[in-house]
Amino acid sequence: MSQIAFSGVGVDFGDTTLFSGVSFTVAPGERWGIVGRNGTGKTTLFRLLTGELDPTRGSIARAAGLRVSLLEQHRDYGAATTVWEAAAGELAELLALEQSLVEQAANLAHDSSPRALARYGEDLERFEREGGYAVTARIDAVLHGLEFEPAQTRVTPLSALSGGELGRLGLARQLMTTADVLLLDEPTNHLDLETTRWLEQYLVASERTVLLVSHDRAFLAATVDHVLHLEGGSATPYAAGYADFVAQRAERRLAQQRAFDQQQRTIAHEQDYIARNIAGQNSKQAKGRRKRLERLPRLSPVIGAEGTMALRFEVAERGGDQVLTVRNVSVGVGARTLVPRFSGTLERTGVLGILGRNGAGKSTLLRALLGEHPTQGGELRLGGSITAGYYRQDLSQVPLDKTLYDCIAGLRPKWERGQIQGHLGRFGFSGQEVLRGADSLSGGERARLALAILMLSRANLLVLDEPTNHLDVESIEALEDAIEDYDGTVILVSHDRALLRALTTRIWILHDGHMTEFAGGFAEWEEVSTERAHAAAVSAAEEQALRQVHERQRVAPSSKSDPRKELRRAQRELEEAEAQVADLESKVAVVIAALEDPALYTRPDGAATARTLGAELESLQRGLEAGLERWTQATEQVESTRLPG
Repeated sequence: MSQIAFSGVGVDFGDTTLFSGVSFTVAPGERWGIVGRNGTGKTTLFRLLTGELDPTRGSIARAAGLRVSLLEQHRDYGAATTVWEAAAGELAELLALEQSLVEQAANLAHDSSPRALARYGEDLERFEREGGYAVTARIDAVLHGLEFEPAQTRVTPLSALSGGELGRLGLARQLMTTADVLLLDEPTNHLDLETTRWLEQYLVASERTVLLVSHDRAFLAATVDHVLHLEGGSATPYAAGYADFVAQRAERRLAQQRAFDQQQRTIAHEQDYIARNIAGQNSKQAKGRRKRLERLPRLSPVIGAEGTMALRFEVAERGGDQVLTVRNVSVGVGARTLVPRFSGTLERTGVLGILGRNGAGKSTLLRALLGEHPTQGGELRLGGSITAGYYRQDLSQVPLDKTLYDCIAGLRPKWERGQIQGHLGRFGFSGQEVLRGADSLSGGERARLALAILMLSRANLLVLDEPTNHLDVESIEALEDAIEDYDGTVILVSHDRALLRALTTRIWILHDGHMTEFAGGFAEWEEVSTERAHAAAVSAAEEQALRQVHERQRVAPSSKSDPRKELRRAQRELEEAEAQVADLESKVAVVIAALEDPALYTRPDGAATARTLGAELESLQRGLEAGLERWTQATEQVESTRLPG
């Protein structure tokens, strides 16, 4: 049984065909990765899936009653005023019932009449029947996973959120929808590493159908079990995860290339025969061959690296071996210190990766390293003959008041027109496109122009702040190759784990207001710090369980509402269970904090200590699970004792 079926689908815009002959089926629970270069039709495909756009050719069949959710549909938060209400979305009615129960529970302290108790009992039964305890805890869990404080979101107005926070809230609202199919368009944009891992786990654990567009290769590898690859004006489905797709795509291209080469040899042989015999004794045979040749369906050349960025970073001069020296440097914004008293060094030809949660201060640190932001103390020095090229996350290095041609001409005034056009052509801008205003470019186009500008710097130090945010997968691969071949030094801030694994030789980790230096690449860091992921998983599971218990207490009436002996006994059991959980919770928090501290994994005995702490965490977790079960039962006993009967 399929939920969605495309059959020979094509889309034209005027005289231009975007794609044609697209056929694939989506079954319930499948997770599809939609990949392809920018401009191949990924966004259009989503518009077809939602029904916003009808195909020019072919047909799209959807299962009866199928509900499809696209993130962009949720920018309007309706009557929601708080962040929590906006995240709840269509579950707002359950939220209203929960709030009513909270108010009724408080009122029972001075009005425990049979009528009030009966209404409370009926509403509580409905709340439980509709999964209220689990749903509200799930909303909290999603908000926490996307870097919101759940309790605070209940009172935080929507108007207080930044643009990035609104983007994460839109994702939270979409994850909470009850739609059958989720369409996620670049869901990891502007998420940090920890939040991206959380989203991976959430999608893998979900039973819903997911189709996602993403340029994050590690995210795709961890989440999807099918791939739809758009290229060459069509699309090819693969019943495979991302890693197998990459291998199968290479095999497919090799087979296509062989078939194309064989046909070209056949055509050349036939044309040679026709040319030699068309006017001679074998003229009849030559004319027959010419007719057959004219009717022969031509194979298209294989689409490979052509069309991707031809990116290459060169250095004007070598520069010194000591690129950067940092001694007791503190960096902050206003009175707030983001990076306190950090020391470190960076040597030539290394690729330094800087890790940390969103808002930790990574971009501010980069600007401080380049002298664009004042330090709060310490010594920060670039080495002799070091020149820096800076790729800014917000792409503000691209002058929006100029054409693409003028952007390059201003940096290379001695270049002739052909040289300027040739340089822009390396980045996919050809013909009259070079006369477009930079302010008319899409995010991906602006990112390519920023790289075209950076390439001209010929700097021996490249500072790259989230350079993959707007690039498609093949452009990211071109960037990766260019950095690998670069004869200079790179400082890289990125949430692209595939890029970090492939390139970094050293890591700085900004965590909990402290910077830790790790003398190895990101792949090594992931390997030695596996217990950090274990600690994060335990913490998430603990928070989820605690939320459900706290949710029960939110809607439970005060113990003052009924002073009977049985209620007092149940209340004592509840207090003891709560105290036991609080004690275990504090012990778990201490172990988790130790495991999450990056400094642990830089010590000689760090791995062994982490394993010991991990075993201790497992033991504490089992005790906590038992304590939470006791607390839940005690809470239920108190609730039932207070109600009539």
